[in-house]
Amino acid sequence: MADLSINFAGIEAPNPFWLASAPPTNTGEQIMRAYEHGWGGAVWKTLGTPIRNVSARFAANDFAGQRMMGLNNIELITDRPLDVNYAEIREVTRKYPDRATIVSLMFETEDEWKENIERSIENGAKGLELNFGCPHGMCERGMGSAVGQEPMVLERITNWVMRYASVPVIVKLTPNITDITVPGLAAQHGGANAVSLINTIKSVMAVDLDTMVPVPNVGGASTNGGYCGPAVKPIALNMVGQLARHRDFSLPISGIGGISTWKDAAEFIALGATSVQVCTAVMHHGYRIVEDMTDGLSRWMDDKGYRTIQDFAGRASRHFVNWEDLDMNFKVVAAIDPAKCIGCQLCYVACKDGSHHCIYLPGDGTGKAPDTGFDRVPYVAHDECTGCNLCSLVCPVENCISMVEVDRGLSPVTWKQFTAGEATLPAYAYKH
Repeated sequence: MADLSINFAGIEAPNPFWLASAPPTNTGEQIMRAYEHGWGGAVWKTLGTPIRNVSARFAANDFAGQRMMGLNNIELITDRPLDVNYAEIREVTRKYPDRATIVSLMFETEDEWKENIERSIENGAKGLELNFGCPHGMCERGMGSAVGQEPMVLERITNWVMRYASVPVIVKLTPNITDITVPGLAAQHGGANAVSLINTIKSVMAVDLDTMVPVPNVGGASTNGGYCGPAVKPIALNMVGQLARHRDFSLPISGIGGISTWKDAAEFIALGATSVQVCTAVMHHGYRIVEDMTDGLSRWMDDKGYRTIQDFAGRASRHFVNWEDLDMNFKVVAAIDPAKCIGCQLCYVACKDGSHHCIYLPGDGTGKAPDTGFDRVPYVAHDECTGCNLCSLVCPVENCISMVEVDRGLSPVTWKQFTAGEATLPAYAYKH
């Protein structure tokens, strides 16, 4: 069977599935229950000067019958005394010495950082995560994403921490920035051992049109919060991939953002992460989801012949390139299987109204659709098809529309080569 154990920047864990710093890691009792179900590690809910939270704290977007497709929160860091947290950290690390128990920290002054780094390590922390990503509440106090958005400040505070830390240090990055590689490189320059990303995305979930108050409603007012859950996965994958492929970046990455299944985790690892952190899925379904995650990842690795996580970590990043490096001569066209088509004609509507109008209907007056005996089956004009694949995405029948490669006998040419005068492209056929 596949070996799921990892060594992440010197932090060992029985598997790559960790709980992210959030409500599911608020107490030692919670984390110990999570470990009983099989989680490989947990990042303690951020410790700092204890705050006072508001009520309510969460709002969610549902989509296509799925609850909590996206979750917004305005909850802050720990609201429990530091002495209580440290006592529980000591208990957890004593009972579960094989798990990656990591303490998340957020403080203002160098003296506060020093004191709490030492206390975390004294009580058994296997690593530290610096919360430079929180997009609400704490950033208004000069912490959280206020640090993550200022590379020089991020580097300086990371450097403070590295003076006192004797365990691996992970910098948690904010996605609320134009180029994720800038703070990532700042963390590396500051001496960090690893990074984690993404933290939540600054957002307003919705507006109650009866009260005209954004949600969640806190006594007739609201504020921006942090967006997470399955809806943010594409953004997180992009940022993990951007950082992993950067030629000057060399730190391990812990991937975060919308991970709900083993497949999600495998995608993050394939793009360069070597551990993953989960939050919203646990808030939705509970700790037991890790059992399916570990089983599913192990079976998939066995099927693919991967013995360890490192065997496929980063394999997709070599295929993640800039647009200018894509082959302009590669061509696919849509092919509809008439035996599977149910005649809904969604592909026709989508192509006509939302794309390039390369799909036609029998008897629509254009004369382009041949008489095939299938009255409601659309016809793709391959000489006009741009290969955008919108039709295959809207089709409700699995494998009814496939994208078929067309061999035009042309050598690969990228836009970079073309604009540099190193190659030519065939004349572009505009549709009139």
